[in-house]
Amino acid sequence: LDEPLNTDAEGNELCISDILCTDKDEVTGNMDKEEYTDCEKVDGNKIDVLVNNAGIVYDRSFEEITVEELTKDSFKGVDIALFSAGGSISEKFAPIAASKGCVVIDNSSAWRMNPEVPLVVPEVNPEDIKWNKGIIANPNCSTIQAMLPLKALNDKFGIERVVYSTYQSVSGAGQKGWEDLENGVKGIAPQKFPYPIAFNCLPHIDVFLPNGYTKEEEKMMFETRKILEAPDMKITATTVRVPVFSCHSESINVQLKKPFELSEVFAAFEEMEGLIVMDDPANNVYPMPCTAYDTDPVYVGRIRKDESVDSGLNIWVVADNIRKGAATNAVQI
Repeated sequence: LDEPLNTDAEGNELCISDILCTDKDEVTGNMDKEEYTDCEKVDGNKIDVLVNNAGIVYDRSFEEITVEELTKDSFKGVDIALFSAGGSISEKFAPIAASKGCVVIDNSSAWRMNPEVPLVVPEVNPEDIKWNKGIIANPNCSTIQAMLPLKALNDKFGIERVVYSTYQSVSGAGQKGWEDLENGVKGIAPQKFPYPIAFNCLPHIDVFLPNGYTKEEEKMMFETRKILEAPDMKITATTVRVPVFSCHSESINVQLKKPFELSEVFAAFEEMEGLIVMDDPANNVYPMPCTAYDTDPVYVGRIRKDESVDSGLNIWVVADNIRKGAATNAVQI
């Protein structure tokens, strides 16, 4: 947490008695798109880490944390609970936490498409937080970064169709995915992926569905429609795992409903909170994973018209999938 959460926009003191972290793998050093929470101390407020391996003491940067067992009684006095322990834990314990008056911010896929649960990217649809009933869902990492430029475009021109092609880093597959790339360079067989990821690309993220899409591709399509409140928006996606340790990149082809000038697109992007324009082809300026690594913004570049279709646009979007794609977005919520 880069900034203290001690006051609101008007300077009033925030009363966060506890922040509850239910992430086993991050405490033990693993990285995963659904297991990310960086348990940093917040202005003297208490942070509990509740996971299955109770009693183990982990030495963090500010103090030792003794892990407690997660039970139905763990949420007494807790105002905010950051869930990042996978879908089954979220399905069981999020309703329990909510029933105790706690607000759950859940990073799993368990609640994202539930119509009673807001799915939020704060720069895009912060108003949806207001109708939460105790659970707020954090979107999929690849969806989050796409929402900022698409929101800007949809508000100004309307969107007819979106084609996603993603280039997703191994950190999105957790610690074992990271190790597969690290070890694969040395010729060691993969343990996480079905094929070597080193010097290779895998058009296979999550499980395959009967229609030929992967679950990751389906997440992007369904979540985009929900966040932008556009149930009829035409969307297709191909998601690919690439040999990059961290940060996701996306080529997004958009067909807009209105004609546009590129200057209008640049202006819309520059006005969008959390979005940084990096587009200067003459000087080789464009976003890359090494640009976005360990930062919070979303970066957009390679902005150009798609001359094969009316009102078509191509953009290139990059973000740190562990920060804005997960932890940062949850903290912003």
